[in-house]
Amino acid sequence: MTRIIGGRAGSITLEVPDAGTRPTSDRVRESLFGALESADALRGAAVLDLYAGSGALGLEAVSRGAASADLVEKAPRAASVVQRNAARVAKSVGRDARIDVHRTAVTAYLGARRGPFDIVFLDPPYDVSETDLAAVLELLVPCLAPEAVVIVERAGRSPQPVLPAGLVAGRSKRYGDTTLWWSSPATYEVEPEAESD
Repeated sequence: MTRIIGGRAGSITLEVPDAGTRPTSDRVRESLFGALESADALRGAAVLDLYAGSGALGLEAVSRGAASADLVEKAPRAASVVQRNAARVAKSVGRDARIDVHRTAVTAYLGARRGPFDIVFLDPPYDVSETDLAAVLELLVPCLAPEAVVIVERAGRSPQPVLPAGLVAGRSKRYGDTTLWWSSPATYEVEPEAESD
């Protein structure tokens, strides 16, 4: 079972697509959002959730004070699940936040030069290659606010994502067989720090 962990929509149960996605575990989300809240990054933020799956990351951000979330999911069944989850969370947060679900490919969405976004989550499927991920990150750069935070979730065995010229690496943290890689625009560097547990 996946649920919203904290904030105004805390404890709401989220549907999970029946195939093709791997929801971020509660443990990883707890740690991730604890770090974002301690940096005061969530309040009023414009959030982008790419390869949204169930939408759990973007919706958790809205529950905890983000002003908006754009959830991008191409797979039709998963996009329908995201839409239903977004409707549940929207009921709890009311007009305090905007939630939009985009049924399109990540590259098509980013190609339209959206944004600027303050926080971006990327949790691509395992079959998205490192080369394809690097291309997505390059498309993302013009869509970022100057002090944006970009968080990529990959399998623990995956290499560090290849960053384009416009992004610099920050911290990374491994949770079992999942690793979170943080980066930020080259004009605003997150202090690097490597952690593992």
